[in-house]
Amino acid sequence: MSTKTSVIVSLCLVAVMLFAAAVLYARLPDPMPSHWNAAGEVDGYMSKFWGVFLVPIMTIVLLSLFLVIPQIDPLKANIAKFLGIFNGFIVAFTAYMFLVFGLILAAALGYQFNMTYALLPIVGLLFVGVGYMTGKAKRNFFIGIRTPWTLSSETVWDATHKLGAKLFMLAGAITIVSAFLGEAGVWLMLAALLAAAFVPIVYSYILWRRENP
Repeated sequence: MSTKTSVIVSLCLVAVMLFAAAVLYARLPDPMPSHWNAAGEVDGYMSKFWGVFLVPIMTIVLLSLFLVIPQIDPLKANIAKFLGIFNGFIVAFTAYMFLVFGLILAAALGYQFNMTYALLPIVGLLFVGVGYMTGKAKRNFFIGIRTPWTLSSETVWDATHKLGAKLFMLAGAITIVSAFLGEAGVWLMLAALLAAAFVPIVYSYILWRRENP
């Protein structure tokens, strides 16, 4: 996917978010529900303004950051090698924020559903996408599993990211399945995500030590 296409699609999603915010603003409660516990129950509120506009603002800020990263990374030539996949991730992330925003508005309007179980499949799909991008990422300072050991060795980077890609995609699949396992599924998801986050870090150090005995 080209950068231009990813920007257009992402901005269209943000525009729909802002349009929905403007149309529904008068109907939304003040304060609005803003936080849900592991059981999917509301346990936090914030003012209506921030409840409505925080997610769109965060999306715009993060989208801007994602677009700047390929330009400022000292290893931007490596990012160029998987830029199309990174652009696809940008769209996927924006779509994720779009769906989260929709769920927040639906909850504020009084629709009854379990927020945790509604979010888990969306989060799972996002992590599958993260895993796919991780497997394609080349050595750089912003995207991927950036440890001192992956950044110091192309070989360690590639091997670590092959493992990391599998673990993140597996964690995504487990997260999707956990939506059907009740509250225990939330803990299963957390265990899978922790493994996906920390196992590659340890693995990268082991590989580096083999290269540098």
